Amino acid sequence: MTDRIIRVAEPVLDGNEVAYVMDCLKTTWISSRGSYIDRFEKLLADYCDVPHAVVTNNGTTSLHLALAAAGVSAGDEVIMPTLSYIATANAAHYCQATPVFVDCEPEYLSMDPEKIEAAITPRTRVIMTVPLYGHPVDMDPIREIADRHGLLVIEDAAEAIGALYKGRKVGSLAQGSSFSFFGNKTITTGEGGAITTTDEQYASRMRFLRGQAVDPAKNYWHPEVGYNYRMTNVAAAIGTAQAERLDVHVRRRQQVAQWYFDELRDYEDIFQLPHPASWATPSYWMFTILMRSDAQVPRDEWIQALSSKGIESRPVFYPIHTMPMYRPQASQGKLSSPFPVAERCAALGINLPTHGNLTRDDVAYVCEQTVATWTQLSNRKPQSRLRAA
Repeated sequence: MTDRIIRVAEPVLDGNEVAYVMDCLKTTWISSRGSYIDRFEKLLADYCDVPHAVVTNNGTTSLHLALAAAGVSAGDEVIMPTLSYIATANAAHYCQATPVFVDCEPEYLSMDPEKIEAAITPRTRVIMTVPLYGHPVDMDPIREIADRHGLLVIEDAAEAIGALYKGRKVGSLAQGSSFSFFGNKTITTGEGGAITTTDEQYASRMRFLRGQAVDPAKNYWHPEVGYNYRMTNVAAAIGTAQAERLDVHVRRRQQVAQWYFDELRDYEDIFQLPHPASWATPSYWMFTILMRSDAQVPRDEWIQALSSKGIESRPVFYPIHTMPMYRPQASQGKLSSPFPVAERCAALGINLPTHGNLTRDDVAYVCEQTVATWTQLSNRKPQSRLRAA
């Protein structure tokens, strides 16, 4: 073991966070009303080049709100990638809709556009895209499919604020784009979420449902079932300070990613690195590497070996179709997996520490130990040596 600990994620709180939170405390505006909520929403909307942002108390509720406000309900189907965080499917389940899973493509780990059309049925209502770990999804072919079939596109962009698709911001590419501001995200409110959209009526509908569906003209009158998904002013104060420096936070992660590329580029015979598509500028929420298929190294043992060197890492998400509650509807009695790419990527992938507090020396140490532990477990000798830091 080592005394040196490198966390897989850490918040960077180096702006006006303390000043804005203290302002909330001094003025007693600490609940779900206050000026910072409006300020945070405007900063997010402006950053994503859209007119509207609706903040919520976490990323999962923002995704549920996006679906509910779009009218997704019992009997509907929502197409989504199986390689994603569980909230992607749970949000559809909360609407009593059925998640329909699609395999990913092997380079960027996002839903394979060529496999979407086969999943569409008369009950399909939404295609939900996920720019996994901060790499944008190839949205143009997906939008073309959606338009041809009269479907909505909603983006679970929890991990991808700051990413660009063909020069356009993630957050401006779908009917609604849901973000998460959990403590490990590029910007944080501790817990929090938001949906960005260009549609004024859609934004109004989300605000109505977010606040228990109270009638705006008759206080304490609720014509529909709503939700208490409001963000507190204290959380929004932290978010406002974070969003004021959003470009800085994104650039820091992109710098960390470049250090990883520099350190590991001689090892692409054993690791698949997250090189971006020609049409993409990732925000690198996580720097994700996959062992080559012949590595024969148990992923979880590798994670434990890194931990013994003081390095936190995390596995690529387990495909959602492997979870007990979603397994029956995904398998449909088939003997072989219809999601081989997602299962392979999940089995071979880990996320290395990625946050704005890392130094070049930290990244060099992580890379040194990444190669060393892999070599020890695989009993193989890599073809190259790490570059000097």
